[in-house]
Order: sequence, then structure tokens, then C-alpha cells
Amino acid sequence: MKTTGITRKIDELGRIVLPIELRKQFGIDVKDSLEIYVDGDRIILRKKKDACIFCGKSKGLVEFKDQMVCENCIAELSK
Repeated sequence: MKTTGITRKIDELGRIVLPIELRKQFGIDVKDSLEIYVDGDRIILRKKKDACIFCGKSKGLVEFKDQMVCENCIAELSK
């Protein structure tokens, strides 16, 4: 795991501010959703993706190896 050297304090409501450099690096915009995972003693934030990684459609999605793929693309890949 790589450190950024950036630290932030948690406010009274339990919030932290993600630095703009990290938001730009990971394409996180205002109103985007982040998924929260726990791995041992680590808290992991990941931008929630609700579109097929191949065609961009948002219906009929299936998660495969942490990526979203639509049923049409799955059928096409199966050929």
C-alpha cells in the first residue's frame, strides 16, 4: 500500500475531507457515491460504478472481479 503523506482529522460528525488531488486522480466528483469496505484493520473507499465497463449501459449489470458487466456484453464475450 502506498502512502500519500496527507493526513486529515475527523470532525465532530465523523466526516473527513478527501484532498482534491485524490479526487481528481480517482475521478471522484461531487455527489458521487463511494463504497466502504473493511479489510482486517483497514477501511477502503472505492468509487461506486454503476455502468458496464465495456459498453457503458446501466441495466442488467453483473459484478465480475470487482467490475460491472451487462448481460449483453457477457453473452457477446461467451461466443
